Amino acid sequence: MNLQNRVALVTGAAHRVGKGIALALAREGAHIVLHYGRSEEAARRTQSEIEGLGVEAFPVSADLADPSQIEFLFAATQERFGRLDVLVNSAARFDRQPFDEITVEDWDRTMQVNLRAPFLCTQQAARLMRSVERPQDEPAAIVNIVDLAGVYAWRNFTQHGVSKAGLLHLTRITARVLAPTIRVNALILGPIMPTQTKGVDETWQRIVSSLPLKRAGGPEVVGQSVVFLAQNDWITGAALDVDGGERLIGPYNY
Repeated sequence: MNLQNRVALVTGAAHRVGKGIALALAREGAHIVLHYGRSEEAARRTQSEIEGLGVEAFPVSADLADPSQIEFLFAATQERFGRLDVLVNSAARFDRQPFDEITVEDWDRTMQVNLRAPFLCTQQAARLMRSVERPQDEPAAIVNIVDLAGVYAWRNFTQHGVSKAGLLHLTRITARVLAPTIRVNALILGPIMPTQTKGVDETWQRIVSSLPLKRAGGPEVVGQSVVFLAQNDWITGAALDVDGGERLIGPYNY
């Protein structure tokens, strides 16, 4: 797919990895639907950066735990652009809790954002993507952002790991049922950038130094990988490891 003047919707695009993805797609000429939750100030800054690349950035706030707001997000996209070519399900919760302390509410919060929302976004995106006539050799693209918690059994990340494992399988199912007009793939991320749940700098450095490549990835690496999956029109149902080699040695003791 030539991304010039295409439309890409990135969830959680205001900052961190989502921002890196949005900027990478914008550099290839795509107009960006910049989804965010409550980070309006960060979203406006990201909007300015994207528009500085000569493409349009359309910020839309929506709570992905609310199905009606997901419907609003895609209705707004259709009204503004009349089409959608790329969806990146990037937004996610990253909750760390001991197994015995997880409540029904904790479980549901994670599943609503990490698994149900990508499912609903994929449904909505498919309807909009199919409303536009496309050449057979240029299907639309959906990319789901997963991490190694969906592959390995990380302690204290039970609901997160289950949600990401589910998203991996959702990737495979939707790749099959949405073909040939839509391709669906996933990125399985390793240590990209530190988060509060990974503790202090010292812990983060130990995680990174355990990798074969001895360095963290960074949002730019994820953005490059999304662009690759969006552009390569003969890949679907794939899960690409973007992890600095972490999967080769097994996970750090999370």
